[in-house]
Amino acid sequence: MKDPRRFSRIVSYILLAPILAFFISPIVWLFVTPFSVRPSLFISFDGFTLNNFVRVFQNRTAIIAFRNSLVISVSVVALVTTCALFAAYVFSRHDFRGRNVLLYVLVLFSSVVSGAAAMVPIFVLNLRLGLVNKELGVILTLSGGIMPTALFILKDFFDSIPRTYEEAALVDGSSPMQVMFRIFLPLSSKGIIVIAMLVFAQSWSNFLIPFVLLRSASKYPVSVAIYTFFSEVGVPDIGMISAYSLLYTLPVIFTYVLIERKFGFSFYGGIKG
Repeated sequence: MKDPRRFSRIVSYILLAPILAFFISPIVWLFVTPFSVRPSLFISFDGFTLNNFVRVFQNRTAIIAFRNSLVISVSVVALVTTCALFAAYVFSRHDFRGRNVLLYVLVLFSSVVSGAAAMVPIFVLNLRLGLVNKELGVILTLSGGIMPTALFILKDFFDSIPRTYEEAALVDGSSPMQVMFRIFLPLSSKGIIVIAMLVFAQSWSNFLIPFVLLRSASKYPVSVAIYTFFSEVGVPDIGMISAYSLLYTLPVIFTYVLIERKFGFSFYGGIKG
């Protein structure tokens, strides 16, 4: 071939095609299989049907799980976003001894709290506090695992907001609370919304913690309820699993698209002209 650049580009496409197919195949399966008359583990479409969705909506455990997931996710978002907001403000605006060490230790241990290695002590702790098989135990455990990461990201975002805006407001006679709610929060709204979206996606999709802490099927979130879709002989019901999986992903996709269209995900501080 005369053009070496074109040849190199063709070789790159050939090498990337299998990798691209590897990542796209599960997505195609997710959007095709729920509507197939004969759903299987492979991508195939044998005719259009909504019967799989009808069976999902006739399953009481599946429907209640959506309410449970919503309660857990919204509670975690409210708790983590509020606490991380004020904690990140303190870390960003006030200097005190051991600040950076404390911040990095919190981030380090956040991966331990939500990791599989910590499930036994987490279960024992929740058992002694009487929080096993209670949504509050799941909410507090998820919040403890996500909080340091949210704090770390928000702190970096707040650092990018010039302090001169707050200092100018104080010189003009504003009180610290007025500076917080009229100057700082409007400037940091994008960062807070991005963190809320991140927390919602993580708490909505978490399987391990609710699976360990919840004993009753009526309290399962969607991520755990989908684990119960097996026939009486232990064979997975592919039709219900695929339809339920598609419904399971829609809230996160809808939230992402809504926030991206309304606010965007540009992560910067300060006032733009």
